[in-house]
Amino acid sequence: MGRGGARAADRGPVDGHQPALRRRPRAPRRPPGPHPPTDPAPPGPPDSPARRRPGPGPSRIRSALRAPRPRRGEAPVNADVPAVAEVRDLRIEVAGRALVDGVSLRARPGRVTALVGASGSGKTTTGLALLGSYPTGAVVSGEVRVADGFAGYVPQHPAAVLNPARRVGALLTDIARRQVRDLPRGRRRAAARERVLGALAAAHVADGPETVGRYPHQLSGGQQQRVVLAQALLLGARVVVADEPTTGQDALTKRRVVAELAAVAQRGIALVLLSHDLEVVRELADDILVLRAGQIVEEGPADRLLTEPRHPWTRQLLAPPPIPAHDDPRAAPPTAHAGTEEAGPQRATPPAAEGLVVRDLTARHRAGGRRGGAAVVRGADLAVAPGESLALVGRSGSGKTTLARCVAGLHRDVTGRVLLDGATLPRSLRDRSRAELAAVQYVFQDARAAFDAYRPVLDQVARTAVRLRGATPGAAREQATATLAATGLSEELAARRPEQLSGGELQRAALARALLARPRVLLCDEVTSGLDAVTRHGILRLLTTLLRDRGDLALILITHDLETAALAHRVAVLDAGEIVEQGTARQVLTAPRHPFTASLVRASAPRVPGAGAETGGTVAADQPVPP
Repeated sequence: MGRGGARAADRGPVDGHQPALRRRPRAPRRPPGPHPPTDPAPPGPPDSPARRRPGPGPSRIRSALRAPRPRRGEAPVNADVPAVAEVRDLRIEVAGRALVDGVSLRARPGRVTALVGASGSGKTTTGLALLGSYPTGAVVSGEVRVADGFAGYVPQHPAAVLNPARRVGALLTDIARRQVRDLPRGRRRAAARERVLGALAAAHVADGPETVGRYPHQLSGGQQQRVVLAQALLLGARVVVADEPTTGQDALTKRRVVAELAAVAQRGIALVLLSHDLEVVRELADDILVLRAGQIVEEGPADRLLTEPRHPWTRQLLAPPPIPAHDDPRAAPPTAHAGTEEAGPQRATPPAAEGLVVRDLTARHRAGGRRGGAAVVRGADLAVAPGESLALVGRSGSGKTTLARCVAGLHRDVTGRVLLDGATLPRSLRDRSRAELAAVQYVFQDARAAFDAYRPVLDQVARTAVRLRGATPGAAREQATATLAATGLSEELAARRPEQLSGGELQRAALARALLARPRVLLCDEVTSGLDAVTRHGILRLLTTLLRDRGDLALILITHDLETAALAHRVAVLDAGEIVEQGTARQVLTAPRHPFTASLVRASAPRVPGAGAETGGTVAADQPVPP
């Protein structure tokens, strides 16, 4: 059963395999003319991840949806208001393994219920159960009920639910067109476009008129996430399941998305938040459920649970162990850029005898299949020496991913030069040799889209050593198993298909696959954004250990998280396609010179060690990283 097309309303007890869904009799046609705003919005097109069948809800729920959201810590406005979504004693088992075991939750109008836990703890599986979607071959028992109406879904990997062959405007217009069909024919197109642009603005897509003309692959991960959120908002869902809604977004955009989600709850919509980001949970959640291995180990009001956790696992999530000083890459001095602290547009490439050098790189997105579209990266100059790490930071859509794709040979419309050890790399991936392919490896933000859905993950990881290094199948499998274990994935987990792994588990598998090629340049695009705090620090320790043990590896971290960027030797800040500032991590994150960098640091100040030039903070190599 697909994740985006199941009806989510009025499900009763389920037992055995996929629950049978009863077809509701067709509702009588509504008379022409305007309808009250309490009418549920019509269903979206098949492309919409939030598509649900409409139906008149109970009047008591409609009145509750107009009630204001209570303040944190206060009792609900009406304690008798029924939950619009409820799960009771849910158990989901696949191949004898319980993914979810005895989970119960209630989502009330206007309140935010957060599910937190490590990757693979059952958060997404529980959230998808509210949508009527279960893993293939799942044995399901328990009870799932969702009040009549729509259930929206914002997935962790938005590219998986956006049709790659259709422009964003077409995807959203299909939804809006059904909502304006009662208007005179001559007014429908303009009204539909107004609704589409309004939904994009509500989801904080700054350049809505330009975004509607792009395809999903021409958007950054954060932009794709906001487009999917716009779909859910356009549908007017009564229950929204938000799976890592701020994953891969910068601090400024994250704050706006948090504000928008809070506004969604204030409109009386029940929000089920699945998140690894404890800062977002602190800002939004009214109630928190902590999951581990498919079971709820602790639950309660957010204020109590965040300040007085009772279960040992909850305490570990809230206070992960710090990264040891000897694993911090800043402990080793940079090899090629000592003293380089520059602000303003960067045109001069620092000298580097070896490693990666990018000179005057400009990248454009093709408009309508033609060259010469809008420039998304302009005149970028970078250098990363062997044994060094560089963090690319900036807002979503600033050009970070496009710049990295140019280095990897994945972007076609590009000018400038990319050199490795003084030799120019071909611009296109297809023109690179096997050695050049192995030398530059890319770990994508959307790990699920990077794997074949029908082959075991272990086989796909091992294939890298066979194709790029000429290893025998047996040796490749042994090396793949060892590398996966280093990232925290057991052989039993790796033997499964991608759909049976969580987003965080797939992200670790994608990193292992890239490492198996033994690259000279490793491009990591938001590799820690979908991971819980404990796993995130484990991956960062692995990367810093690789830099220390392999003197020929250059690491580029594309991240919105300044806490992660603080662990790099150097930081480059992008804004509107230009590198506006670069220098050592200490200088950029504690004494930023460019106004945009300063705004990023201020927005992330509570999470960046020693951040804030105004406070005179410093980044100490042995300072613990906060959760």
